[in-house]
Amino acid sequence: MLDLLGLSQEFTDQDALRLRRIEQKLDLILAHLGIEFSVTSTLAPEVRALADRGDKIGAIKLLRQVTGAGLAAAKQEVEAYLDRKR
Repeated sequence: MLDLLGLSQEFTDQDALRLRRIEQKLDLILAHLGIEFSVTSTLAPEVRALADRGDKIGAIKLLRQVTGAGLAAAKQEVEAYLDRKR
C-alpha cells in the first residue's frame, strides 16, 4: 500500500484526507494553467449507479462492503465522485 507518511504500511483515514488535500491542490494548479483533466472514477460501476440515482447512503454502504473501507472514507469517496460530476 502507499506509504504517504513513512510511518506505517497501512493506508489510514488520515492518509486519505491528506491525499484528498493534495488532489485538490493539483486541481487548482491544473485550473490555473488552463489544463483540462478528465477524471475517471475508480468506484465500482454498481456504486456509481447508486450514487447517480441519488442513493448516496446505498452507494456508501455498497462501497464499504466491496472495499472494507471505513464509514468516513467511503462517504468521502462517494461525495468526491458526486462533486466531480457537478
